[in-house]
Amino acid sequence: LVQLVESGGGSVQAGGSLRLSCAITTHTYSTYCMVWFRQAPGKEREGVAAIDTDDDTTYYHDSTKGRFTISHDSAKNALYLQMHNLEPEDTAVYYCAADRLLCSMDWGREEWYNYWGQGTQVTVSS
Repeated sequence: LVQLVESGGGSVQAGGSLRLSCAITTHTYSTYCMVWFRQAPGKEREGVAAIDTDDDTTYYHDSTKGRFTISHDSAKNALYLQMHNLEPEDTAVYYCAADRLLCSMDWGREEWYNYWGQGTQVTVSS
């Protein structure tokens, strides 16, 4: 069983920064692909960034490259998403997700992940 709990969302003005955290609870040691997804009102959920926990290889959606950084702290069992230069288009509910597999070029396919957090709201005003 893997449990994920996000925190760190909030409201900021355009150009601001936020750091999202995802606390991971698991009783089974394994390597995971861990992903941040987001869903804006009226839009489909999309992958934002992903990381392989075995070697910290990262993957990013084109719209977040250079602004967002995904990282993983195995000692703290935590996943992070540092977001800079936020834009109103980044407004969404952000979810962390994970499963016992290696990330690949298809990391943004949500059907690959069986473990999800409850989501945290990020609102960016112009």
